[in-house]
Amino acid sequence: MAAVVLAHCRRGLSQALGSGLVGVLSPKFVNGVRQKSGIQYISRPDLPKLAYRKVKGKSPGVMFLPGYGSNMSGEKAEALEDFCRSLGHSCLRFDYTGHGASEGIFSEGTIGTWKKDVLFMLDEVAEGPQILVGSSMGGWLMLLAAIARPEKTKALVGISTAADYFVTAFKSLPLQERKEFEDKGTWTIPTKSNEEGFFTVSLDFLREAENHCILHSPIPIACPVRLVHGLKDEDVPWHVSMQVAERVLSADVDVILRRHGQHRMAEKDDIKLIVYTIDDLIDKLTTIT
Repeated sequence: MAAVVLAHCRRGLSQALGSGLVGVLSPKFVNGVRQKSGIQYISRPDLPKLAYRKVKGKSPGVMFLPGYGSNMSGEKAEALEDFCRSLGHSCLRFDYTGHGASEGIFSEGTIGTWKKDVLFMLDEVAEGPQILVGSSMGGWLMLLAAIARPEKTKALVGISTAADYFVTAFKSLPLQERKEFEDKGTWTIPTKSNEEGFFTVSLDFLREAENHCILHSPIPIACPVRLVHGLKDEDVPWHVSMQVAERVLSADVDVILRRHGQHRMAEKDDIKLIVYTIDDLIDKLTTIT
């Protein structure tokens, strides 16, 4: 199946797509220490500080949610910030607890932990309505956030959306294999998304994740939803995005399949498609308002 490419292109978009779509953030010195430009930290009572980058601008803003074990400095996140700058729209990207530059211990994190991070950033840092853009696990968190904060969520763009995926993938294992992991207390998941070639999650992580599963019933989300997925995704099958599309109550839902797309969706043409999709949504939302 060929990819659906949105041809509409607003003024300034072509400039944002130049040079591989990735902007170069110039370093600076703070108190004699070399730091990347724009990184900030926000404190929370009794919780780890979260690192983020924010560009102020018009509404709706764009808020990027990275995947499991990923961070706010990937190709997609930087391309979205460049794009938002080119159009004068606000952009927010951040690292979950235990990820990237944020405080906390990665192995102690849960879906609930990272959902709280997203809601905190929506409530305390994001200004005005947002288009949430979630990659992989970020797509799952994006949906949870939209359910919890419908007034702040104007549209959703899922990239290789991994809704419920840890739980459903574990339950689909052969009984004997599942029992072996349960006895060991951890599950090793093969992946091509990191250098190690696998993720390891605890059974406690999986049990906690069950509390946040959403594909077993209609998903109460009414805003526009766009789901981009690669047919070559070997981590999260594309039919997960189809399941999300079938269960979301919104009347405005599109699924865009990339014939050669893989899980990370980080090739130049993949990122162009994601940016075009967001650009189209911004145009739609600003025309409506």
